[in-house]
Amino acid sequence: MTAITNIEDLKRIYERRVPRMFFDYCESGSWTEQTFRDNSSDFDDIRLRQRVAVDMSGRSTASQMIGQDVAMPVALAPVGLTGMQHADGEMKAARAAEKFGVPFTLSTMSINSIEDVAGFTDAPFWFQLYTMRDQDYVSRLIQRAKDANCSALVITLDLQILGQRHKDIKNGLSAPPKLTAKTIANLATKWGWGIEMLSAKRRDFGNIVGHVEGISDTSQLGAWTAEQFDPSLDWNKVAKLKEQWGGKVILKGILDAEDAKMALKVGADAIIVSNHGGRQLDGALSSIRALPSILDAVGDQIEVHLDSGIRSGQDVLKALAMGAKGTYIGRAFIYGLGAMGQQGVTEALNIIHRELDTTMALCGETNVNNLGRHNLLVPEGFEGRWQD
Repeated sequence: MTAITNIEDLKRIYERRVPRMFFDYCESGSWTEQTFRDNSSDFDDIRLRQRVAVDMSGRSTASQMIGQDVAMPVALAPVGLTGMQHADGEMKAARAAEKFGVPFTLSTMSINSIEDVAGFTDAPFWFQLYTMRDQDYVSRLIQRAKDANCSALVITLDLQILGQRHKDIKNGLSAPPKLTAKTIANLATKWGWGIEMLSAKRRDFGNIVGHVEGISDTSQLGAWTAEQFDPSLDWNKVAKLKEQWGGKVILKGILDAEDAKMALKVGADAIIVSNHGGRQLDGALSSIRALPSILDAVGDQIEVHLDSGIRSGQDVLKALAMGAKGTYIGRAFIYGLGAMGQQGVTEALNIIHRELDTTMALCGETNVNNLGRHNLLVPEGFEGRWQD
């Protein structure tokens, strides 16, 4: 077996192992995929300042995110359908995160349920909420997260209306997969994935099926979900959800300084600078380019995190040095999960940690909390020069 040295190595194994519809679901953006591509490539424009003759012993990547101790400021982002990338995917990713000492965030659209993950792990995890029209369902979902001892509620704000991802439509994406001739032909080549899925705890959406009146299996789920995302979500509703939760709240999907100020106003504990991995508004700025203006607006008053585009420990370092207090990986851990299950998620975290630690040392820093703009060379006009 070829040595695995970076996240791209995991991605190559993942692509070979997982059915095409689930690979495409992970590895795509909306419309032209401009923002999806920019999320990663824009990190390349930032250069690192090498420093030498610094005592590099006793290094530490330990930090905190929303007051929680973390082995490094990297959380596993919420990713829908994780349990179709690998059997019991959410449970295995959560356990890998727990053992490594970083937060795991469970998606509303997960395959394994809140209760499944809580029963498989000891450390409290975070729960990501999509706001639905069915307010009774949302209330019960929040209560289930409380009962499972989730330590933070991550409210996603940028999916009131679903962005179109061409590949998902063409693949007839569903969980379980729709058995067209094309799908069957592809599944026949993924026998390792298929054998494991036969013994999976679940193969449908565990947070929804059986918890919504009239939804007892996935055949009824598509229409319900398409109608359920709440287009009327506004800041008043966000404030009410925060009050209903009563604990730590992180608002995900902030890409504009004015929205960051509103998040501060409703009393969020943290915001995630995010464009949903380029899966919603194609043509939006990458998260790393949007970060500076948001930090200028609210940076000292609220904890600012970043997701979308991180594929290495160097990307993590650049985001932290730009001013973010925490980062999230989505695709990077999915590559590992799809490639090798729980071991693959651990491998992805190890790769990112090793890259972060080594890069930090070569930049002359021994503590991740001391990273700052002094470690970077940021090009003039990095955020873009736009007319008023």
